[in-house]
Amino acid sequence: MSDPAYRSLYEQGVLQERAAAARERLAACVLCPQVCRADRLDDEAGACRVGREALVASYGPHMGEENVLRGWRGSGTIFFSGCNMRCVYCQNYDISQVARGRAVGAEELAAIFLEVQRKGCHNLNLVTPSHVIAQILEALALAVPRGLHLPIVYNTSGYDSVAALRLLDGVVDIYMPDIKYSNSALAQRYSGIPHYWDVARAALREMQRQVGNLRVEGGLATRGLLIRHLVLPEDLAGSREVLRFVAEELSRDAWINLMDQYYPAYRAYDYPELRRGVTAQEYATVVAWARELGLHRGIPLDRM
Repeated sequence: MSDPAYRSLYEQGVLQERAAAARERLAACVLCPQVCRADRLDDEAGACRVGREALVASYGPHMGEENVLRGWRGSGTIFFSGCNMRCVYCQNYDISQVARGRAVGAEELAAIFLEVQRKGCHNLNLVTPSHVIAQILEALALAVPRGLHLPIVYNTSGYDSVAALRLLDGVVDIYMPDIKYSNSALAQRYSGIPHYWDVARAALREMQRQVGNLRVEGGLATRGLLIRHLVLPEDLAGSREVLRFVAEELSRDAWINLMDQYYPAYRAYDYPELRRGVTAQEYATVVAWARELGLHRGIPLDRM
């Protein structure tokens, strides 16, 4: 496997310039679509509940990701605390909403990246990274000259700004967004954010432009876009429109993981429509929609 592109960016000085540009945007934070303008350089917590330093909840090899990421040695996941969304059914709410985690500076975060690599993981999987892009770039600029060479996975909710994603062009090897909804009103109701559908579509178009369809070599993903979509009860995610967007505006060869593991968590019981899991029929219907639209990569076999 060849070296990831970010090593070349470092040698050209571009990675360091990107880190400096991202850091400047923390002063009145505009790095995510919340545009909260908190002075995170002065450690004021933004809408994400995070200030100057990234919060890390845990890190290490993870065997629960897609086969093409976890391989046989695990995906090197780093779970960042805080989030720019407020999903009422979040299954990791203690990390995302309560922001349980430890503050780490750039030097320590760089050391974590290198430790994940030493553990033999196939990739560096940055989980919930949208609000800590500046901190990630700062740490990468320190870790690369010390030998970091793992492919980088950007594991996101899809609520990302195009301007911030452009700072990652040539840095991220594999984008792994979750398209949560095709209805912004429902995104406001269940995740507390406006304009989700417009934001997510623009973000995924930019991700697709940067890395293209997922490439797999020797059973491992090396570069490209890997999309996740969590099926919700009563089609609250608007799955058919999500799939139509992927097929018609991104690629019918896009890799998409249709996830059926929704269960009520956190504040979901406050919403009657979210108090149950997804039925086999509901899931099978979404799979059938995907096939009708010509999507085939990552789509499961019949489960009825």
